[in-house]
Amino acid sequence: KGPILDTAIIAGTMAAKKTSELIPFCHPISLKSIKIEITTADEARLRIQARVKVTDQTGVEMEALTAASGAALTIYDMCKSASKSSVIESTRLIEKTGGKSDYRCES
Repeated sequence: KGPILDTAIIAGTMAAKKTSELIPFCHPISLKSIKIEITTADEARLRIQARVKVTDQTGVEMEALTAASGAALTIYDMCKSASKSSVIESTRLIEKTGGKSDYRCES
């Protein structure tokens, strides 16, 4: 299937672009930028961060969450034959700026 992390980044980018087809009542928007970064959190975990930008006055948190989820699912799919204990732990919004309101949440 190819290099796992590169494939996950491509899948996440594709997922962000298809958000309005996957999530009911999400309207299609023109995305300016999609950036997905996959780093090691520790020796057994990866961290996926997705950043999405638009020029419109609308939020893109659903597109970012969908991008991160698509990347995580792709890694899971590509690694399931090597490990039956893979887990996708959490998906959360860390920061939203612009649009009608700003939002930041960290844990």
